[in-house]
Amino acid sequence: MPKLLAFDTSTEHLSVAVRHGERLFTHSGAGGAQASSTLIPLILQLLAEAGLELAALDAIAFGRGPGSFTGLRTACSVAQGLAFGSGVPLLPVDTLLAVAEEARHTFGARQVVAALDARMDQLYAARYDFDGGGALGALQGDGGEPLLLAPEALDVPAGWCLAGNAFAAYGPRLAPAAARHEVLPTATAMLRLAPALLAAGRTVDAAHAWPLYVRDKVAQTTDERAAIKAAAVAVSPVASKS
Repeated sequence: MPKLLAFDTSTEHLSVAVRHGERLFTHSGAGGAQASSTLIPLILQLLAEAGLELAALDAIAFGRGPGSFTGLRTACSVAQGLAFGSGVPLLPVDTLLAVAEEARHTFGARQVVAALDARMDQLYAARYDFDGGGALGALQGDGGEPLLLAPEALDVPAGWCLAGNAFAAYGPRLAPAAARHEVLPTATAMLRLAPALLAAGRTVDAAHAWPLYVRDKVAQTTDERAAIKAAAVAVSPVASKS
């Protein structure tokens, strides 16, 4: 079994895990603005608990996004720094894939629409079918990439579940008929995904480890926010019946 480090800072939750043989060492806690100052000490602490040197790792997995701009930059910069210093290859993992894997592992879900709160009245979302090769990529979105869309525009096919952290923010605006699982992208989910991703050749060197932003800017103008709200109304069930 490969020796792995994984971490995610894409949400307000910080998750770090190390696997050494059959042993698993984990930490989870508050992230957000604190992640940039606490992530490296936590990584070093878990490696020490596992009895591993950084250079002994087979790969370093990190949540590449989508998610918080600051969180993604933190994860990517830490991953690059560790890789440059140790020569260990990096394994970028889509955060929505980690959400879907957490729903599969915890609730037995096999067909998952993963959705994370993107703020600005929008979601990051993608579909994963674990009965159809979903461990290796999104089924929804251009080129297999996640989508950015209004809550009302999220399509959850019959029989699929909805998983993520967007329920508190958007509640009944999100596919009210779908089964729901409140889960986050975790480092342990990334460790479970890692063997298949490694076998598929998904590692990169430090120079090619980039965040997956999906949204290309943080702020929106007043007109842009108004346009997003208008689009949400246009695709709502009430509007579609009028």
